[in-house]
Order: sequence, then C-alpha cells, then structure tokens
Amino acid sequence: MLRICPFIVETLREVGGLAREIAKYDADLARQLRRAGASVALDTAEADGASAGNERMRLKTALGSAREVRACVDVADAFAYVGADAALIDRLDRICATLYRLSR
Repeated sequence: MLRICPFIVETLREVGGLAREIAKYDADLARQLRRAGASVALDTAEADGASAGNERMRLKTALGSAREVRACVDVADAFAYVGADAALIDRLDRICATLYRLSR
C-alpha cells in the first residue's frame, strides 16, 4: 500500500464533515466533493500494484480528483457556506504534491 493512502483516508474524514455542512447550502457541491474525495482514495489504491502505465494513469486521475476536492473547498469558502480550515487546505495540498510526484 502506498504510504499516502492512510493520510488520504484521514483527510477524507475531515472532508466528510465539511461536505455535511456544505450540503445544508448546496447539495450538488457537497455531492461533487464526496465523489471527488472518494475518487482520490480509490484511484490511489488502484494505482498500487498496477502495471507502470496504468499506475501512472490512476495517479494522474487521483491528482485531478484531489485538485477538484481542493476547488470544492475553495468554492464553498468563497460562497461563505463554510470557512476553509488552513490545516485541511495544507493536507489537501500535501496530497496533491505527493500525487504529482508519484505520477511523474
């Protein structure tokens, strides 16, 4: 298992709470946030043990989803649905940076 996988799941616990808060204002944005978050974890796990070409593709997909999660949080903050927690933003940025390095 890639070492980033447990970190992703821990971060998604925080994202899940945020999604519940966002859903009070915007159910579609909350659904998109949950789908993108699940995709980060699932595609990263799928990359582990895949052939080199498929591993890279899964990691790039996971990176795109991680960036989408970050964007959902930014949009929710911009619309004042929730306040963006700096620690959560740092965790999401760390996930993006790690997935970027792994996909190269």
